[in-house]
Parts: sequence; structure tokens; C-alpha cells
Amino acid sequence: MASFITLEGGQGAGKSTQAALLADALVALGLPVLRTREPGGAPGAETLRGLLLSGSIEWSPLAETLLHFAARAEHIAKTIRPALDAGMWVVCDRFYDSTMAYQGYGRRVDRGVIASLIGYLGILPDLTLVLDVSDEIAVKRRILRGGDMDRYERLDAAFHTRVRQGFRTLATAEPARCIVIPADMPREEVHAAIMQALRARLSLSPAT
Repeated sequence: MASFITLEGGQGAGKSTQAALLADALVALGLPVLRTREPGGAPGAETLRGLLLSGSIEWSPLAETLLHFAARAEHIAKTIRPALDAGMWVVCDRFYDSTMAYQGYGRRVDRGVIASLIGYLGILPDLTLVLDVSDEIAVKRRILRGGDMDRYERLDAAFHTRVRQGFRTLATAEPARCIVIPADMPREEVHAAIMQALRARLSLSPAT
């Protein structure tokens, strides 16, 4: 049976790394897997990703929120739903919880508006893994990663603190869907915790 799994968390939480490790583990179990990301995951959505992350335009918070949902609607229609309908497991690096945390808590957009937009999507993850990393470790990881920082990475520490608290609040509000994974640990230990969570929630084989 196909499942839709999302990974969430702030900058430096290791979502992309863990999404890749999780997808590989599921493939090793013989499951058909699609790994994707947000913003992005479909041609039109990838175009919007560039506009949102480059920093070339200083979007108003509401416009930024609507662009994320435009990208998400395209992503769902062109990538996520077809994969789930085909019986694939979908592993997505970020989904709508990121918009609630970043725009709702971080940028202080009306969270009721965001919740209404989520309702229009008509799709819920089967499991959301919230990677929770301390501010200190997150900063160190962003420095070690190097390269140019995107627009969100350049925002101040207070913003990132609000985002982290937003994710924790969301996870607490939906314990049946969300599991908080401590992500300060080495990536192998984080991956092990993720696999343990999947075995408990989605009846995966203990051999994984």
C-alpha cells in the first residue's frame, strides 16, 4: 500500500540527507519510491522555487505564501497524486507544514488563512517526520555546508527560532500524523530513529 511521507524542519536539520537515506531504505525493501521536494517537484513548481529562494525579489509575506501554495498545487497535480495513484511511496522533503512554520510562525502570516489553503489541497501526509535541531547545531551545519545561502537562510536568528517553535507546535497538535525526531545526532543515528518510527507507524519489516 502506497504511503505519503513528509520530512519537515528548519534550515540545517538534515531533511534532504534523511529524505535520500529513507528513500534508499525503502527501495532496499523492494518498494517503489518517488523522492521529491518543495518548493519544487514539478517543472512549474521548480520555476517558482527559483523565484522564492533566490532573494532577487523581496516578496510580501502573503504573496510569498501564495506562491508556495501555487507551487504545491502544481506539485500535487503533476507529481504526487500520479505517483500515489500508481502505488508508489512518496518521500517529500518539505510540504505544507513548512509553509505554516515559515510563513505562519516565521513571517507572521495569518495562520487561519494558511490552514484554509491547506484544506483546499485535499491531501494529507500519512506520516510527517519533524527533524528538530538546536539553533547552535543548525548554524554550524549551514556554515559547514558552504555555498550561497538562500533567502530564508539569510534571515535573522529570531526568525529561525520562531520557525523551530512553529514546527514543534504543529507536531504537538497532530501526534497521530507527526513524529518529532531529535536531529542533533549524527546522520546515521537520525536515520535509525526515522526507521524505527516508520516500523512503528507503517508496519515496515524490522529487517530495515
